[in-house]
Amino acid sequence: MTLRLYRRVAAVVAVGVVGGCGTTAATPPPGSAQSPRSPSTAQSTSTSTTTAAAREPVRISFPQDGSGRWVVAAAGNETAGAKGRLMRYRVVVERDIRGVSVAGFAAAAGATLADPRGWTGGGQWRFRRVGPGQKSDFTLYLATPGTRGELCGDGSDGYTSCRNGAKVVLNVARWAGGVPGYRNNLRAYRQYMVNHEVGHRLGHGHNLCPGKGRLGPVMLQQTLGLHGCKPNPWPYPDGELYRGPSGQ
Repeated sequence: MTLRLYRRVAAVVAVGVVGGCGTTAATPPPGSAQSPRSPSTAQSTSTSTTTAAAREPVRISFPQDGSGRWVVAAAGNETAGAKGRLMRYRVVVERDIRGVSVAGFAAAAGATLADPRGWTGGGQWRFRRVGPGQKSDFTLYLATPGTRGELCGDGSDGYTSCRNGAKVVLNVARWAGGVPGYRNNLRAYRQYMVNHEVGHRLGHGHNLCPGKGRLGPVMLQQTLGLHGCKPNPWPYPDGELYRGPSGQ
């Protein structure tokens, strides 16, 4: 099979639970908003499922290279966190992805950001989801591997996710399939994806595993391996910011 033909073949992954990082481009601390590649032209959508359907495994399918066209989530109704700087974020899903609604993805990401074990746990940050056309501090993308490469400025890496400036890019291949370190716990891995890449947007660099058998810091590149640590998707797993040695 030629490479050209391979890249047009859709990947299909069956998952039963709803719920990495390679290079990260250097940018200033959180500041001005940055627009994604034309997401504001898409319509907000939402989906619903019956209780019976929700029990069935969800089939997520996507091409290797998407179109770069987006569906934008509607604005949220609540602000996550009680105090700290407010970060307004937009949520977009590439139109070529099937089996993940923009409303479902936004809800999963929002629940992660609102969890007290997440980045609101230290009282430094609050988060609010904005809708199409509204000013944002970052955009959270769910993208195909090829589009991920364009957004991240690294076309050679179709495996990991990234943060590039105000673009927080989650690779749908990892959202659908997870990684070996989070085997049988896809929901936790998705929480890790959100917290790790948003952590970069908040100014955090990579950490190393602090010791065999200990929890992995959320800024450890857990997508590429745990290096003796245990999986952990949270920056504040016990109410205190949990870090490891600098991995930069």
